[in-house]
Amino acid sequence: MTKQSLATSAGSAWAALSHPDRYDDPKVLARLAALKDAPISDLKQQWRDLFQSEPPPYNRAFLESRLAFRVQELAFGGHKPETLARLRALAEQLGDDRGSGRRGRGRGGDRPLAGTRLVREWQGVEHVVTVTAGGFEWQGRPYSSLSAVARAIAGTRWNGPLFFGLRNHRGAAR
Repeated sequence: MTKQSLATSAGSAWAALSHPDRYDDPKVLARLAALKDAPISDLKQQWRDLFQSEPPPYNRAFLESRLAFRVQELAFGGHKPETLARLRALAEQLGDDRGSGRRGRGRGGDRPLAGTRLVREWQGVEHVVTVTAGGFEWQGRPYSSLSAVARAIAGTRWNGPLFFGLRNHRGAAR
């Protein structure tokens, strides 16, 4: 599917963004600014309009950032082919095994890399968990598992990767 057909299928309001004269186009900037204050239901509808699929069950921050990228992608174009080629080469160098059917880092291969920040909104409060070399950190306290963090946040037992959107409800890694 070409950039133009994506923009056209995303609706006439988004198609108008397709060929701006410059990268600080006021229409694009207004759309990006509006994402922060939009109700979650509006964000989900924008996801449907822009991606022609149901929005994933991730938190608001993820939806906002991905929608912002998509708006800019439709308006200004996506990554350059050279950038995509470089990213593929780096993924190969780092041993990206997603397509091979095997886990890349041994036991717990689906665990995010140290330094990754996981964000989850729970009952109106945004919680940020940092992945460390030996586990996880939330509110300055170390935890040995993501499930322990989820339990501390929710007050009940949760599958940690499911709670933080790293797995879908069927158990498959995303």
